Amino acid sequence: MTDKNTRGRASKVDLLPPNIKTQLAMMLRDKHLSQAQILEEINDLIRDCGLDDSYQLSRTGLNRYASRMEQMASKIRNAREVAEIWTKQFGEAPQSDIGKLLMEMVKNLAFETSLGMSENGQAEPKDLALLSSAIQRLEQAESLSFKREQAIRQETIKRAAEAVEEVGKEQGVSLEDVQKMVKAVYGIE
Repeated sequence: MTDKNTRGRASKVDLLPPNIKTQLAMMLRDKHLSQAQILEEINDLIRDCGLDDSYQLSRTGLNRYASRMEQMASKIRNAREVAEIWTKQFGEAPQSDIGKLLMEMVKNLAFETSLGMSENGQAEPKDLALLSSAIQRLEQAESLSFKREQAIRQETIKRAAEAVEEVGKEQGVSLEDVQKMVKAVYGIE
């Protein structure tokens, strides 16, 4: 009787040398090759590297690996599309806005996780500690992001005010008038 429990055990693909795994990944991305062709070429590479037959990939093993890779690639493509849509919507400074959106999404996930843990009544101390740590890090990251955004705004305002002063001097406007304009527009003296 064979042991069907393979959970946690590395797949044959995971055990391949890095150069063969890289070749496999490249072949899977190339949509011109069939899985049968890929299987044949990879198994030839395995033999050419002097690995024994236990490293040979099966059709189902390759198919499982290809499916996993396609799922990951699909998630990456979807994330890029969503980021592109949000970036176009946010305009000039998308990084901070996307960062805020991601923070809110993670907060929501943490909230849903904590609700699920309390509803199940299966809140393990380790899980609570991990969730608490994640929330603390999220709050710290949000605070740092806010401080960074404030510093950038202040620097931008300062540079703009300096530019206004410079143009005012070049145009012969009195320093007092320039300072009034800077205060009115930027709120600084």
